[in-house]
Amino acid sequence: MEFGVTVASFGEWDVLTVTGEIDMATAPRFRQRLLALISGGAQNLVIDVSGVDYIDSTGLGVLMGGAKRVRSAGGDIRLVTAGSRLADLIELTRLDRVLDVYDSVSAATEGSSS
Repeated sequence: MEFGVTVASFGEWDVLTVTGEIDMATAPRFRQRLLALISGGAQNLVIDVSGVDYIDSTGLGVLMGGAKRVRSAGGDIRLVTAGSRLADLIELTRLDRVLDVYDSVSAATEGSSS
């Protein structure tokens, strides 16, 4: 699957949907889109990685850096895994202790944690 990032608004939430693989080659584009949203004033972000097949440490670093920036600006950031292959990795790396993880975009934007 080809890497892609799209952005949509759901009420007060900006949803970044990522597909494909997030690795050393694609992480800079992911980071650029994420930082552009944050710099543009996005306060509440949902990152939907349910369509991501693979993520390496570079991609995990982008998620962590984004979380730090959003929270330092007083915002909130949530992650949607929706049964993707990444769900186990997110748990294994304990990223689920840093980011609230949800089963769907609607759950994340409504606030009902999984």
